[in-house]
Amino acid sequence: MQTIVLAKGKEQALLRGHLWIFSGAVARISGEVQEGDTVAVQTSRGEHLGYGFYGSASIAVRIVTRGNEAPGPDLWAERLRTAWQWRQRLGLPSESAGNAFRLFHGEGDGIPGLVIDVYGNSAVVQPHHAGIYRLADEIGNALLTLENEGVKLDTIYLKASGTLSGDVEDRWLHGDAREALVRENDFAFQVNWAEGQKTGFFLDQRENRSLLARYAAAKEVLNTFSYTGGFSLAALKAGATSVCSVDVSAKALAIADKNAEINGVADAHGSVCQDTLKYLQENEKLWDIVVLDPPAYAKSMHKRHNAVMGYKRLNAAGMARVKPGGLLFTFSCSQVVDRDLFRNTVAAAGMELGRNMRILHELSQSPDHPVNLFHPEGAYLKGLVLALD
Repeated sequence: MQTIVLAKGKEQALLRGHLWIFSGAVARISGEVQEGDTVAVQTSRGEHLGYGFYGSASIAVRIVTRGNEAPGPDLWAERLRTAWQWRQRLGLPSESAGNAFRLFHGEGDGIPGLVIDVYGNSAVVQPHHAGIYRLADEIGNALLTLENEGVKLDTIYLKASGTLSGDVEDRWLHGDAREALVRENDFAFQVNWAEGQKTGFFLDQRENRSLLARYAAAKEVLNTFSYTGGFSLAALKAGATSVCSVDVSAKALAIADKNAEINGVADAHGSVCQDTLKYLQENEKLWDIVVLDPPAYAKSMHKRHNAVMGYKRLNAAGMARVKPGGLLFTFSCSQVVDRDLFRNTVAAAGMELGRNMRILHELSQSPDHPVNLFHPEGAYLKGLVLALD
C-alpha cells in the first residue's frame, strides 16, 4: 500500500471530519499509485491519519477509515450492517413506506462513492469511483452477509456505466433479474435497473412525492422531467383529476404510462414527449400544481453560472404555467448550486415574472440518503414548494 503525504497544515479539514482530500493538499506520493488504489494518508510530519481510495482528478483521496483500521471485507460487512439497521429505524422497508429504498449512501454511510439501492429482493450497486468498482465482488459478498440480518437478496447488479467512464461493464454479482415491480407508499411501479437511468429510479424524492400527494386531490398536475412517473403516480393515487407527464425520453414515458395502468389510474394520465422548457414556453394551459425536477444542470464549478441561468429560465417558465393560488414544486440536484444560490435563483425568476409567492416548504433528499454533518457536499438535493398568488 502506497502513502499519500499531505502538505504542511493540510490535514486540518480531515481532522475536522471532512472525507475528501483535494489534489492541492498533497505534497507527495510514495511509489506508484493507480486510480482506485487503497492508500495510507500521512501528515507532513509522518503522522498516520487513515486510509482511503486514491483518485487522479481533483479529489485525490476519499477517506474510508481513520487511525489504524484498515479497509477490507470485514469493514464493508460492518458498515453495510450498520446502514441496514438505520434503514430499519427509518421504517424501511415496510407495508406503508414500500420495499424500494437506498440501503447505502456513500459518504453519509461511511464508504465514499458507494451507492446501493434495494428494489424488493434485488440490490443495485452503483460505484462513483474506480476504487468501489474494483471492489465490486467484495461489496457483493458483504451484501450477502446481510442475510443473517433478515435481508434476502435474489439479485445483486453492478451498475457502473452511468457513473464511470472508460473500460467498465455492468454485470450481475449475484442472480440475474433485471427488473421488478416494487412499491412506494400507496403506489406500485416497474423498475428496470439494467436499462434505466441511475439505478433504475429516483428514490431520493420519496418524501417529496408523499408531500405532493397531500396537495394533489382534485387538482390538475403537470409533472415535468417526469422520467417513469414517480411524482405523477403519487398525485394520481392521491386523487388528482389529471396529470400530464412531460419528458424527452419516449422510453421513460412508455414506462410511466405502464405504471399508470398498473395502478389503475391510466384514464387520468397523459404523457408528452418533448423538451420541458419548450413545452412550458409553447403551451398556454395553466395547472394547479407544476413540478420541475430537472437533471443536474452543472457537475463542476466552472459550469455553475450557466446552470444558474438555466434554472432561472426554467423556473420563470414553470411559474407562468401555475394558476393563481396554485403550487410550484421546484428542485435542483446540482451539487455545485447550494441551497442559498438555488433559492436566490428561484427568487430572481419570480421577480422577472412579477408574481407574488411564498415558500411553504424547503425540501431535501429522503432520510435514507443521509448527509455526513462534516461533509456538506452530500446535501445535493434542494427543493422549494411555492404558493403563487
